[in-house]
Amino acid sequence: MQQAITHLVIRNPFGTMDVPSPDDSDVTDYAATATLAGDATDGNAAAWASIATMSDPIEGLWASRWNGGADPTITGDTAEKWKQGCAEVQVKGERIYLRFDWDDGRRHGLIDAARDGAGRLVGKYINLTTPAITRPWIGLVVDANRIDGCFPNGRLDFRR
Repeated sequence: MQQAITHLVIRNPFGTMDVPSPDDSDVTDYAATATLAGDATDGNAAAWASIATMSDPIEGLWASRWNGGADPTITGDTAEKWKQGCAEVQVKGERIYLRFDWDDGRRHGLIDAARDGAGRLVGKYINLTTPAITRPWIGLVVDANRIDGCFPNGRLDFRR
């Protein structure tokens, strides 16, 4: 007879697997050198999504996209191609959680981040479909319609 795990506590509001060690040295080291300008020349500046802005400036539904790695489950994918999907952002205490998908909802990711000054987010990403894949991530909340984001290999942005 197997015994159920009764001491498991999920931090994120989505009830999925948590991002492991979202504030570890990989994250702080990456955040110390990575920058996002948030200006009109940024690759996320041009509108590419049309999701209605909710009354909250960050929580709610978003569109997501990422590049910088080839997803081996998508035929013909390359690191340069954008993988787009849907996202939801929720704030829980001092943490911001960004859950998103791509490949028509077949693949899922989660970012667990903390605010670091005005508009800056610092945290880590986990590929919920392939949990061995984690990466440090930083974001910049430019406005209620745009969150610029990057990880060591590429971009992971959000738009409304």
